[in-house]
Amino acid sequence: MPVETLYRDDFYLSTAEAVVTALHEDGGIELDRTCFYATSGGQPGDTGFLERADGTKIALGQTRHGATKDIVIHVPLEGEQQPLVGEKLVLHIDWQRRYRLMRMHTACHLLSVVCPYPITGAAVGEEESRVDFDMSETIDKDEVTAKLMELVHQNHPAYVQWITDEELIANPGIVKSKNVRPPLGLGRVSLVCIGENSSVDSQPCGGTHVSETQEVGAIHIAKIEKKGKENRRFRIRFGEPGAEV
Repeated sequence: MPVETLYRDDFYLSTAEAVVTALHEDGGIELDRTCFYATSGGQPGDTGFLERADGTKIALGQTRHGATKDIVIHVPLEGEQQPLVGEKLVLHIDWQRRYRLMRMHTACHLLSVVCPYPITGAAVGEEESRVDFDMSETIDKDEVTAKLMELVHQNHPAYVQWITDEELIANPGIVKSKNVRPPLGLGRVSLVCIGENSSVDSQPCGGTHVSETQEVGAIHIAKIEKKGKENRRFRIRFGEPGAEV
């Protein structure tokens, strides 16, 4: 039975109750519902812990998908105890880490607005993220930073709208990624929208995001690297320009 992915409807949900539905030989735990995001689309899966009825904690090192996207596996750190199938647990994500990833992922979307080129790759990180664009133009990183911070300070709302798989297939142009297609087969696809009536941006994305752009905070382009004749890699970091060591 597919897991109920609570994070898809509430990015700010940091705790929830769930029942163990399956255990894997490698220690992985399946639950009937979860607020843990599983590694996907360039965003790392959540870490945190599962709390048993007696108060003991099962620390999680990663969250990943199983054979299909409707399976979420919570992987404990080595040496952690295993729960029982049917046991009720309280889920606690590492909120500080998740929130940094939410801010970073939203920053990546803002970068795709400032640099409206096809995306050839991306990776969201706690300290640094990267977005690769299919572009040959030379662009100034300080100019990009200034435009990013303008969008941050304008404090646009960020929210999710749902479309059907069929609507996405009928409108392939809304996908900015050149190499990665949004997952189909779950019946619905989330559009991450920025600005009133998607005035700033709208693109399919299953990741987690903040609810308004000012939550991103201070960010800057630390480096723009040339990766081939028509590929540029932008590295985004938190803080003001020059803050990196």
